[in-house]
Amino acid sequence: MSLVLVTGGAGFIGANLLRQLDASHEVRVLDNLVRGSRELLPADRDIDLVVGDIRDPDAVARAVRGVDLVMHLAAFGSVVESVTDPVENFEINARGTLEMLRGAADAGVERFVFASTGGAIMGNQDPPIDESSLPWPISPYGASKLCGEAYLHAFAGSFGIRPVALRFANVYGPYSAHKKGVITRFIRAALAGSTFEIFGDGEASRDFLHVDDLCRGILAAADSDLDDEVLHLASEKETTINELAQLIIEIVGSDVEVVHHPKRTGEVERNFARADRARKVLGWTPQLSLREGMMNTVDWFRAHDRVSA
Repeated sequence: MSLVLVTGGAGFIGANLLRQLDASHEVRVLDNLVRGSRELLPADRDIDLVVGDIRDPDAVARAVRGVDLVMHLAAFGSVVESVTDPVENFEINARGTLEMLRGAADAGVERFVFASTGGAIMGNQDPPIDESSLPWPISPYGASKLCGEAYLHAFAGSFGIRPVALRFANVYGPYSAHKKGVITRFIRAALAGSTFEIFGDGEASRDFLHVDDLCRGILAAADSDLDDEVLHLASEKETTINELAQLIIEIVGSDVEVVHHPKRTGEVERNFARADRARKVLGWTPQLSLREGMMNTVDWFRAHDRVSA
């Protein structure tokens, strides 16, 4: 049995990934429980939880001991909050990733899968983007993730780490009630018959990927022989915020008011990516349409989210 470490495993993506991870693996989670929660860990699985911060070398050393694979999900994930506090964003995303890589190298861990980002790392480039597109972030969040990717390449060259950086699309799905993104806000507002708040004219676009599809891509990358590779995991579909709002209104069947506010600093205008490389080297393609994935997510919020209930 291999021992897998998932940082940020008590968060949104981690909660879903742990439920897809094969039962033959032993699992350890490193999470400081600031944004995540013990309640998100699967109750039917024996998980070794290390409560600690990825910036703490001692906590990292405890977490990586005996590990065969690191899946590094822990992050400061908000573009808007990164503009408000770029220093903390750097500390968690850049220095935290550096500490995880140092710990992995010291413990002799070779396999390292890193959760990067597609849209924020690319900035306002004409979509669709892919692995050949030049990163040009316009937010501290995007810059910190690009810094993390650079450290991955450096540790591959200097310390024998075999990393894969996965550039995530805009991920949504179950276990995301604590998230502050547009899908959580819209679903809660629709279920409560409240107001949709849109920043800008609503024609900004995103690439929305259901977390089940994302986790299949993460696990495929972890099981692959890829070495020092960057891949986009994306739906390859461009959806405007106005289109997203209309879809959620249709699924929920509620009557809501839409209010527009000024565009927020640091957020890109258009974004979607090609996943040709992931399709070629991993055999990965997204399975859920946006409508199917959103219906699944709305059903989860109806059943589990106390705020919108």
